[in-house]
Amino acid sequence: MRNHLHEPALKAVVERYVTPGRRYLQLINTQFLSDPAARQSFGRAMAEDSLHITEDELALLLGYEWRAQLTASWLVAFARRAAHRERIGELLLANERVYAGRGFCFALARFGTEEDAHLLADYLHAFLPRTDRGEQDSAMGALSYLDTRLGTEYSARFLGETGPWAHWLHARFPSDRADVPVSLDQSRDLIRTQCSYADLCMEALPPTH
Repeated sequence: MRNHLHEPALKAVVERYVTPGRRYLQLINTQFLSDPAARQSFGRAMAEDSLHITEDELALLLGYEWRAQLTASWLVAFARRAAHRERIGELLLANERVYAGRGFCFALARFGTEEDAHLLADYLHAFLPRTDRGEQDSAMGALSYLDTRLGTEYSARFLGETGPWAHWLHARFPSDRADVPVSLDQSRDLIRTQCSYADLCMEALPPTH
């Protein structure tokens, strides 16, 4: 198993972008979105880092473990570093890292093209029939968000009372539960909030950037 402490270049980029302030944990719970003070300071740091990090450094993080991949995908998303689209699509479909998939879905939604919708649809086609592990709710929210932005209907084939999304919800959250902690509206709204947040943070940077 790789350990960044034994790889100087990887160690430097992890310590610069991933571990300060336990950034990766904040990206999991996204509590900064509802905290006005943290929302501004955290977003500015993310926006600045998204422009400063190099393509090679992003590739190092995307090739490492989930904390690095989650952080890298947010940095990619903020600055729309679409050169990493193919790699992010591959990592999403590989479904090897818990939590990192949320960042991959956000990045694809942020890129905002039909190519990204196809990558999300490929993932959902493969993983909605499964309930063992994955980020199906994030992917469905991202795809639905792209549909609203692009005027497309890529998510339609997964919907309906007997569609793959409904089957996944029923399998993941049994019908005897009084609450279902995830819905399409919630997943789409979270992606929309994240994308709007990234827009505002990037726009707030000084013109010199």
